[in-house]
Amino acid sequence: MWYGMFLFLLGLLTGLLEKHFINMRMGVSAHLEGVMNGTFLIVLGAIWTEVRLSPPVKTAVFWIALYGTYANWFFTALAATLGTAAANPISAAGHHGQPWQESLAGAGFLRVAIAIIVASLVVLWGLRAKAVNNACESERINTSSGWAEKIAGWAHAGATRIESAITRPRPL
Repeated sequence: MWYGMFLFLLGLLTGLLEKHFINMRMGVSAHLEGVMNGTFLIVLGAIWTEVRLSPPVKTAVFWIALYGTYANWFFTALAATLGTAAANPISAAGHHGQPWQESLAGAGFLRVAIAIIVASLVVLWGLRAKAVNNACESERINTSSGWAEKIAGWAHAGATRIESAITRPRPL
């Protein structure tokens, strides 16, 4: 829950700085992302003991959710600072960044979307009635969550491919 409160605080502080962003609408979005994602992490922390997943999957989901929420705030604040339109052309209000800035923000938001969706799906799987009712049968739960481990692996592999495409030097 500490991570959620810290992100909530970052969102509040971002709200104080929104007038200093190149794109103030995206600054407001960054403020809201920090506050909403911080709240999401607090709620996730409150229900964490009810999530029934194998320890490795639960650990992976923890880090994926943490990455997704903090990266969401970061890339929204970055887009506001650079004035990019990659995240939301409506919030861009006519602003456009350099092509490399648009690519960086766009790739960041794609990774955020993948991370948050994967974390949400796996947590939802861990909250299903069958998992909660059979919590005492830990062996059965560990073997039934094999697909969740595959999804977490696919998300990591996809994020790695996106990251390598961004950081790979391009010829001038």
